[in-house]
Amino acid sequence: MRIIYNILFTIFFVLASPYYFLRMVRRGNWQKWFGQRFGRYDSKIKQALTNRHTLWMHAVSVGEAGLCAQLIRGLERRLPNVKVVVSTTTTTGMETLQGRLSNHVSKIYYPLDQRGVVVRALAAVHPEAIVLVEAEIWPNFLWRAMERRIPLFLVNARLSDKSYRGYKRLGFLFRPLFAAFAGVGAQNEADAARLIELGCRPEAVRVVGSLKFDAAKPEDKSPLDVPGMLRQLGVGSGARVLVAGSTHSGEEALLAEQFLRLRKRCPDLFLVLVPRHFERCRDVGRELEASGVKFIYRNEVTADTRLNPGELECLLVNTTGELKQFYTEATVIFVGKSITAHGGQNPIEPAALGKAIVFGPNMENFASVARQLVERGGAVQARDAAELERALEDLLGDEGRRERLGENALKVVEDNAGAAQRTVEMIVEKLQGGELYVV
Repeated sequence: MRIIYNILFTIFFVLASPYYFLRMVRRGNWQKWFGQRFGRYDSKIKQALTNRHTLWMHAVSVGEAGLCAQLIRGLERRLPNVKVVVSTTTTTGMETLQGRLSNHVSKIYYPLDQRGVVVRALAAVHPEAIVLVEAEIWPNFLWRAMERRIPLFLVNARLSDKSYRGYKRLGFLFRPLFAAFAGVGAQNEADAARLIELGCRPEAVRVVGSLKFDAAKPEDKSPLDVPGMLRQLGVGSGARVLVAGSTHSGEEALLAEQFLRLRKRCPDLFLVLVPRHFERCRDVGRELEASGVKFIYRNEVTADTRLNPGELECLLVNTTGELKQFYTEATVIFVGKSITAHGGQNPIEPAALGKAIVFGPNMENFASVARQLVERGGAVQARDAAELERALEDLLGDEGRRERLGENALKVVEDNAGAAQRTVEMIVEKLQGGELYVV
């Protein structure tokens, strides 16, 4: 089995590497620490880990990286002798780790799942426990960890329908890997049942809720002065602001058309577009130009920018890590990847800010959260583009309804808080009796 997997992985890597390399180049900053992707860590990393009880936490990209701070704070309180290393796969994930985690936490890139690379990486980091944030299962990495008898944990675990079908179809490969987890923190009962069906041991699975409810708490001080930036762009203090967050292909053009029609009824309306992948912003900019929307790129806004009211209609955010700051100034929020794309993006962050939220029918990745928000009057779910435009128009014109939606959304977040502490307790409990466990 392992031989077949490694042959197929090598073939896939050779064929797919030009595509992924191009994506890395488009995102930028790919050269820095590139060798880490092949398990080659510099002396600074190795020195920081020498003679330390190391816990390796893996966060795939931006969303997962943002969850780590809560877990790390809780784990360090319970395991004061532990040294935490956090890995990520993407350059944007690394930017998030660098911005949100303290300097004493080591940040590295996750190794390519090739046996020699994995062996080298695990030998360098020498972890005494590994925590995977959400379900991304790479066989060589887990096989080598199992050989070294390293306790494995899967936290904030959820399975989309697509992932569930894929793991189930390849059960002969993945069942032993799922069975190896010492602890699994599932987001809800449905995910827990699926994880057990895929091979996780029932006694290892615990329903703890979603870490994203804890991670969504508003920051005490925003690193970005969004109100000041909007004033620079000529947006009045009482103007209505529509923020479209984590949008995907097709949604920006759709929203631009709807925005122009909505602006005829709401002349003070201003649009903030935040594409999920900032490297798409040039293409999005061309779509805005074609639709006739007057916009500026976020990275073109400087301290000297001063525009008159009406000169601009839209801010196109081509930077990373600032979505939550723009959410704070929104009148209404559209959650992307839900109307022309599938999966849905995180609706918890705007809910934690008490904002009026609208999303489309395709919220598969956040099905449980979306259902709670809709059922409890904390969000509006549009069935199609026409219904989306009607929902936006209604909310932009009804302050009372916006306030009710925001209050209900915030209550959903508050009722679901505590997953981080429950996850920490699960990990510590499973490690109890080992050298890492020091109260």
